[in-house]
Amino acid sequence: MKDQKTSAKGFLVTVALIFSAVLATTGVSYAIINGEPDGDGHPYVGAVHNNVVFCSGAVISPYLFVTAAHCFNYPGEQVWVTFDPEPFAPGRRKVLYYTGTWYPHPDFCLGCGPGLEFDTNDVAVVVLDRPVDLPEYAQLPTEGLVETLARGTDVTIVGYGAQYYQTGDGPREPVFLRARYCALANLITSHQTNSEEYIKLSQNPAQENGGFCFGDSGGPDLLEEGGMATILAVNSWGNNENCTGVGYSNRIDTRSALDFILSFFGKAKK
Repeated sequence: MKDQKTSAKGFLVTVALIFSAVLATTGVSYAIINGEPDGDGHPYVGAVHNNVVFCSGAVISPYLFVTAAHCFNYPGEQVWVTFDPEPFAPGRRKVLYYTGTWYPHPDFCLGCGPGLEFDTNDVAVVVLDRPVDLPEYAQLPTEGLVETLARGTDVTIVGYGAQYYQTGDGPREPVFLRARYCALANLITSHQTNSEEYIKLSQNPAQENGGFCFGDSGGPDLLEEGGMATILAVNSWGNNENCTGVGYSNRIDTRSALDFILSFFGKAKK
């Protein structure tokens, strides 16, 4: 599958997902790794797709939606975004979608990063064609915010990806409940060569941590304090196909990411 790759230095799995897999998978009563249905808890988190691949993301203003650059292939292509908490539920006949144009960071490069051959600048923006009227939006961080956070800081992860792996006869398969889920993960301090661009999140269910999985690419890693939800990073990679262990998310509190995102405020429709 095009959204998986093996490197000589380690096995990494992107968490974008082929769109048809969600529609073909039957739901069972499991949850995202130690997570729960989000309902209206994070109304600014949405699902984005191009009819082939789907990812998650968050809207930061009526016209601007932040997601991951590895989700799609062609800068300027049209995508569809919905904030419905259960857009893919069986029997769901009418879902409100917003069309938009997808733009990856101009310096995004697949597998060009240091260390475990991560991507670089795995951040993208969707400029929506019409405004999303919400009671609140996710907030951008100040530059260097991640550097001020202690090891073990709670980070809220939100997305539409797989909630569990189903075992039985045949290969293990990811299970999709076709809904927006949220969970808590913990920030791991890191001195790896990629730590200036990525954060590491513990997603070990044995330690009561949540985690992101296939379909959660681009979903926000949120610092929730004082009634505000600030995006620290967007979901990017996991270190195994089981969606456990350690997850890596591209920071957006860097100067490069912030300059890229902020450049769209002048281009978005008013």
